[in-house]
Amino acid sequence: MSQDALARRRRKVRTGVVVGDKMSKTVTVELTRQFAHGLYGKQLTRTKRVHAHDDHGAKAGDTVRIVETRPLSKSKRWRVVEIVTRAE
Repeated sequence: MSQDALARRRRKVRTGVVVGDKMSKTVTVELTRQFAHGLYGKQLTRTKRVHAHDDHGAKAGDTVRIVETRPLSKSKRWRVVEIVTRAE
């Protein structure tokens, strides 16, 4: 199997919350990760915002699963695969 095909099988999958849905077919997803500090062990939280292509119609507050994909535009490198939970 080629190197390209192996990389396609191991795409990064992340779960995050939609914080912006004002663009057409694009949503802003906030990814949150928690980890322990290397020396002190305290739990730290870091967030990152990414743009994702959205054909599912996700709205702000929805929890979505996104997958890494080829560059779709200047800022879009992710695609919404499914809406895990809808906003209340």
